[in-house]
Amino acid sequence: MSSYQLKQWFYVKRPNEFVGTEHYELRESDFSPQLSKNEVLVKSEYISVDPYMRIQQAATHSWEPPHPLNTVQGAAVVAKVLESNNDNFQPGDWVSGYIGWQTHAVVHGNEIQTIDPEQADVKTALGILGMPGRTAWFGLMEAGKPKPGETVLVSGAAGAVGSLVTQFAIKAGCRVIGIAGSEEKCEWLKTMGVDEALNYKSYSSAQQLQTKLLELGGVDVYFDNVGGMITDAALTSLNLRARVVVCGQISQYNGGLDIPEVGPRFLHQLLYKRASVQGILARDFTHRMAEMIEHVAPWIKTGEIEFKSTEVCGFEYLPDTLAGLFEGQNTGKAIVRVV
Repeated sequence: MSSYQLKQWFYVKRPNEFVGTEHYELRESDFSPQLSKNEVLVKSEYISVDPYMRIQQAATHSWEPPHPLNTVQGAAVVAKVLESNNDNFQPGDWVSGYIGWQTHAVVHGNEIQTIDPEQADVKTALGILGMPGRTAWFGLMEAGKPKPGETVLVSGAAGAVGSLVTQFAIKAGCRVIGIAGSEEKCEWLKTMGVDEALNYKSYSSAQQLQTKLLELGGVDVYFDNVGGMITDAALTSLNLRARVVVCGQISQYNGGLDIPEVGPRFLHQLLYKRASVQGILARDFTHRMAEMIEHVAPWIKTGEIEFKSTEVCGFEYLPDTLAGLFEGQNTGKAIVRVV
């Protein structure tokens, strides 16, 4: 029987505002698993870090009950099979699954999916060919309903989801305005072909940003990843029959989950413009992953779509990497490589 050194990050304290290492505990132990029928032992290679994890740490119910304390932090993982008692998996296979912040795990074969490294970089299973890609594709195409020539505004446009929405909107023949939090990120957006890249930190108020958006012709589709001041400006810059897709509100997650700030009083704007607002969750489209991959995978192979990630090396940096999401430290998808 093989023995392994197991490392796990346990979520042990609920944050009131900013999340950090003090809300986690690193535990190490010897691990000598015995596999039952159809079980697989995997070693984590790449672990996902996502803003939704902070939503799960709210004290109140969101789309599901709060993440329980004293349990391993949940997360999507790309792993390698070490041992298998399942005919569908062999040692050395690359797989993905919701395995959490741990170096090793025993999972049932139904909990993981095989990754073909010949199709694309295995890390894309945590990004463009995973949850962020699914969110971006169906959020834009199903809820946003973009039409060629329309203006699509994307907040958090240099993030994991936003950078993909931006590229999908360009592919759909739209005029795209991307909003990000640094000049470096705006320059990257320009290389992808956005028509305008705006650094929101250059605008001292929602009114200033609104003025700029109206100068640019207003907004037909607003893909909202951040909330806050940017959304205040966007909602007062909508064109007739605009669509607003609410994907995330990252500006509100630290301290605003259980006692949220008073929201923008924008209902009259929706009335004037006969606009619609729809919230979207990736899980609503899980059963349609094959449909998304059919559209997107060929673009990855030809280099027509860029998948960018910020990769942090070191299992010990997982909590710090999560905290960094709320300080804008990542460009594209945040991934921790287990070394």
